[in-house]
Amino acid sequence: MSAAFNLQQAAVIGAGTMGRGIVISLANAGIPVLWLDNNPQMLEQGLKMIEDTWAQNVAKGRIEQGEASLRLARVQTVADYAALAQADLVIEAVYENLELKQKIFRALDEVLKPGAILASNTSALDIDAIAAVTRRPESVLGLHFFSPAHIMKLLEIVRGAKTAPAVLEAALALGQRIGKVSVVAGNCDGFIGNRMLHTYVKEARMLLLEGALPAQVDGALQQFGFAMGPFRMYDVVGIDLEWRARELAGKGQDDPAVQVDNRLCGLGRFGQKSGMGYYRYAPGSREAQPDAEVDRLVEAVSAQLGFPRRAVSDAEIRARCLLALVNEGAKILEENIAANSHDIDLVYLNGYGFPADKGGPMAWADGDGVATILDRLRTLQMQFGEHWQPAALIERLAAAGKRFADVKEGNL
Repeated sequence: MSAAFNLQQAAVIGAGTMGRGIVISLANAGIPVLWLDNNPQMLEQGLKMIEDTWAQNVAKGRIEQGEASLRLARVQTVADYAALAQADLVIEAVYENLELKQKIFRALDEVLKPGAILASNTSALDIDAIAAVTRRPESVLGLHFFSPAHIMKLLEIVRGAKTAPAVLEAALALGQRIGKVSVVAGNCDGFIGNRMLHTYVKEARMLLLEGALPAQVDGALQQFGFAMGPFRMYDVVGIDLEWRARELAGKGQDDPAVQVDNRLCGLGRFGQKSGMGYYRYAPGSREAQPDAEVDRLVEAVSAQLGFPRRAVSDAEIRARCLLALVNEGAKILEENIAANSHDIDLVYLNGYGFPADKGGPMAWADGDGVATILDRLRTLQMQFGEHWQPAALIERLAAAGKRFADVKEGNL
C-alpha cells in the first residue's frame, strides 16, 4: 500500500456472489477481512463457499493445505457495524440499490475511525450520491470488481468529486496488491465499462427486432474475436439482473429494446442458471443450444412492436455493435471520465472479453483510422437516426489527422 495508508484490516459488507469473490481476493493477498451480512445464513453459506474454493485449489495443486488454512483464518464473520470500528478499508458489496447503499454508508460513517476508506462495489450508481450521506466524502470512492471477483482481473476505481488523491492512490496500491488490472474512472452512469456496454447491447437488441436472431448476433461478434456474444453473456450473468433492476427503479421496462428480455424473464428463462435463457442448456451443461422457441418469441415481439423484419448481415451486426462502443468511448474520453484511450481498452480487454489481438475498441478504431470511423458513423446516422451522431471528439480528431491514442486527460 502507499506509505500514507497502511491497510492492516479490511471489511466486506454483503455475502452474495460479489462479496464472496472480494473476500477471497483480499484473503488471498494476506489481508485480514471482517465479514458482515444482515442475514447470518448468507454468511454461513459464504464461508462454506470460500472454504470449498480453497479446498479445490488444494486438490488441483495450486496451493498447499497450510496456505488454504491460513487464508480461511484471515476471514472473520461479525454481527454488527460496531465490530468494524477499527477497519482501515470497508468495501460494501450489496445489490444495486442507492437507498440501501446510502443507509449502509450512514451507519459506517457513525462507527468507522477517522482515516478509514469507505468503498462501494457499485457497477453504475452515483458515487457522489453515496458519499454525500457521510461526513467524510473525501474518503469515499467506488471499487467496481467484476464477477467472479476472485477470478476477473479488472478493477474499476471510481473517483467521486471529493475523493482525496491519497485515497485514490491507496486504492491503486490495493489493486496492485490483490493482482488486479486497475483503471481509474470518473463518476457517471455506468462509469467506463458499463456505460459503453449499454450502447453495445442496445444495438444487439435492436438488431433482433429488425431481423437478426440471437445465435447470428453472437456468432458474428464471436467471429470478430469476442469471448462470447451479448446474448450468451446475458445468459451467463443472468437476464433477470437488469430486469429486476428496471423493476426496482420503476423505469426502463417499456423500452422496445428490452421487450424480448422482459418476455424471457416472464417465462422464467433467466439464463444458464435456470437451464434456459436466450439459449437452452442440457442439465449440468454450459453449452448453449439455439432454441427455436426463442426465435419464434423474437419474431412475435418484432411483429407486436411493428418492426418489418429484414435480412441482417454479419457485417452490419459487427459495424453497429463495435461503432456504438467506439462512439461512446470517444464521449467518455471527451468528458475526462477516462484519462486516455488505453485505459478504455484495458477495461474492455480485462472485463468484457474484447479480443486481445485487436487491442481494445479504441486501438481497433485507431487501426481503421478515425476519419474512416467518422464516415461509418455518419452513414449510420443517415440510416438509423440521431443517436448515431459522431462524438465531437471524433470530428476534431479526424479534422486534425490524429488518433484516440493522441488524447491525454481530455486534451487533444
